[in-house]
Amino acid sequence: MTIDPTPTDGTYTIADRQFRSRLILGTGKYPDFATMRRCHELSGTEMVTLAIRRFDLRASEGNILDWIDRSRIHLLPNTAGCYTAEDAILTSRLARELLGTNWIKLEVIGDPDTLFPCAEGTLEAARVLVKEGFVVLPYVSDDPVLCRRLADLGCAAVMPLAAPIGSGLGIRNPFNLQIILEQAKVPVIVDAGVGQASDVATALEMGVEAVLLNTAVASAKDPIKMALAMRLGVEAGRLSFEAGRIPRRLYANASSPLEGLIGR
Repeated sequence: MTIDPTPTDGTYTIADRQFRSRLILGTGKYPDFATMRRCHELSGTEMVTLAIRRFDLRASEGNILDWIDRSRIHLLPNTAGCYTAEDAILTSRLARELLGTNWIKLEVIGDPDTLFPCAEGTLEAARVLVKEGFVVLPYVSDDPVLCRRLADLGCAAVMPLAAPIGSGLGIRNPFNLQIILEQAKVPVIVDAGVGQASDVATALEMGVEAVLLNTAVASAKDPIKMALAMRLGVEAGRLSFEAGRIPRRLYANASSPLEGLIGR
């Protein structure tokens, strides 16, 4: 199947970098690196995220970086597994030294069971990292006030969750997400909780700039087919957003005009 990789309305910008693909993928949980690479290819993604605390250059199966086409895919290291601002800041600095990028997906986890983010720790870490010149993309709860404060601190985007990480529940609170979008001064990227292509389409229809997901593809029965499905979901959702949906009505509205009907 051949798909035009050009998005419906050109590029969007995060910090000083432009992207065409509105789908960001992860690098964990795939059955093997070859499957991961094929999923990246079929999805059309231009940015993937990598957990620095789980990154092992000495891994027996090889270096994961050898399986990422960095000529076309931007690497977004993340601080997954950090439970304090201090750990997240240190991990970000290590990522910059190791990978030569000042981009960071900031994660400060507040609860080990739900993996919900810690608002206080995220704000604290973001404040420090922005001052140090990082391009900070924070993973946060769907809290409009928190998202606004992070944008005011200088974060390059905000990444509210759709649902708990890896849950596949889809967008649990579209009303909060809509408020975040209405107040946003920076790009809004839905991160975590997506389960299927319709979830992605729904998010894009609401007007988010992009969706970040991992488990929904990597742990699918057929990751490669799901990667393609997610790509199509992004395309459909963005097209629908640009086209503009009809108003919701309580009563029917005839598709054909009533004027000029032939009488008996």
